[in-house]
Amino acid sequence: MSETLALPRIRTHAAGFPVPIPYAAGLALQREAVARIAGGSDRGTLLLLQHEAVYTAGRRALPEEFPNDGTPVVPVDRGGKVTWHGPGQLVAYPVIRLRERLGVVDFVRELEQAIIEVAAEFGARGFRVDGRSGVWADTGAVAPAKFAQIGLHTSGGIVTHGLAINCSNSLDPFAAFIPCGITDAGVTTLSRLVGTEILPQQVAPRLEARLATVFAEVAE
Repeated sequence: MSETLALPRIRTHAAGFPVPIPYAAGLALQREAVARIAGGSDRGTLLLLQHEAVYTAGRRALPEEFPNDGTPVVPVDRGGKVTWHGPGQLVAYPVIRLRERLGVVDFVRELEQAIIEVAAEFGARGFRVDGRSGVWADTGAVAPAKFAQIGLHTSGGIVTHGLAINCSNSLDPFAAFIPCGITDAGVTTLSRLVGTEILPQQVAPRLEARLATVFAEVAE
């Protein structure tokens, strides 16, 4: 993956790969990307990274959904509820300005489709669940399990935050809270779905390629 791409394309920044970075560093990179768009120096940035282990809470999170062991949770301005980020999970922040009249929900659907297509390249069948964001898969349980989460924030048409794909991460942290506020479904990883280890750095270039196509359609 390239560090930067010249205008007028969306640049890609693979922040620290494969070393996980602090969540605060990811927020700072997003703020810098927003400033570049606002200042007219580029059209946006796709940030690809792994975070050090952290719980975050979106605008709709409820106290009873927080970790039950007292672990600190970082409040953020994205949509959604409580989630976890950490090593083995690929995080993508598409900091772009959406085209006029393009709805955020439409962009979420585009992100979901990109994830579904990337998962298929590794032999995993992902799908949407009506009324719920993200990408899901059958694991043999009664209910499908979620392996990719999406939570966005928009201001002035500029998107921040983004998506996370469970690649090879442990699922133990998800047992300490109510993931995305959902009590009737599970979580899984690409590695578990296909039966072999799939690392974030394997998924990142394929996701980057898919999102480049999406950005060509949705970015101003």
